[in-house]
Amino acid sequence: MTRFHLACILVRMRLLIHWLVSALAVWIVAQIVPGIHVSGVTAALIAALVIGLINATLGLLLKIITFPLTILTLGLFWFVINALMLKLAAALVNGFEVRGFVPALIGSILISVVSSILQWLLVPKKSD
Repeated sequence: MTRFHLACILVRMRLLIHWLVSALAVWIVAQIVPGIHVSGVTAALIAALVIGLINATLGLLLKIITFPLTILTLGLFWFVINALMLKLAAALVNGFEVRGFVPALIGSILISVVSSILQWLLVPKKSD
C-alpha cells in the first residue's frame, strides 16, 4: 500500500471517529437537557450527521451573512444561529426532538462542549 492510500484510510477513520463522538455527544446532551430527546442509537447517529451537514452548509452561510450582527453582540448571536440549526436538524430527523428555543440554545452549547471534551479524550492526535 502506498503512503497516499494509508493517508486516505487514516482520514476516513478520523472522520468516522468524529462522527461517532458527535453522536455520543448528542445522546449525552439529550440525557441532560429537558426538552431534547433522542429515541435511540440510530437517531443519534443520523442527528449527528445532519447537524454536521447543516453546520457545514447553511450554518456557514448564516454566519457569513450575520457577521456584522455577531460583531455587535460580541459573538453572542452565534449561539442563536447554532440553536436554530439544532432545531432545523430536529425537524429533519425522525427520533430526534428539540422542544423549544431554550432547550435548543442550551443543547447547542452543551453539544459543542461535550463534543470537544470527548474529542480531546477519545480521538487520537494527528502525528505529522
